[in-house]
Amino acid sequence: MKLTDIRPNQGANKRHKRVGRGPGSGKGKTAGRGHKGQKSRSGGLKNPARFEGGRSTLLMRLPKRGMKGDSHGELKRVEYQVVNLGAIAKHFTSGEVGPEALAKAGLVRPGYPVKVLAQGDARGVRVHAHKFSQAAVEKLKAAGGEAVVLEGA
Repeated sequence: MKLTDIRPNQGANKRHKRVGRGPGSGKGKTAGRGHKGQKSRSGGLKNPARFEGGRSTLLMRLPKRGMKGDSHGELKRVEYQVVNLGAIAKHFTSGEVGPEALAKAGLVRPGYPVKVLAQGDARGVRVHAHKFSQAAVEKLKAAGGEAVVLEGA
């Protein structure tokens, strides 16, 4: 056996059908695509999920307003974890309370900036958070506590 004797298996390499090569080929004229219509055109059948048969797609018909945010200079929105003073008072009676302690108590998710809101009764605790509502600061001061704003929100 020589290298020149090697051939692919029988039927492994099938020739592609040459369409549109005259009436004698059996696939002449319309080349097996039928007559007219979208499927017969050279662009093929356009059928992504949003294609609506040639009319203007829903995405194009909807009004487009506001800031896009996905382009350059993306507008980052800070997602705060909110916790009420009543919930803090229920879990902590005194001392200092920070985001780690709040996460450990299950009041907020760890790794996010924390905002304290004024709902509920306040206790005389020193609360460390990234943001406070004005009413929360007033309630904490009235109860003998303190609101300490953390940097990096």
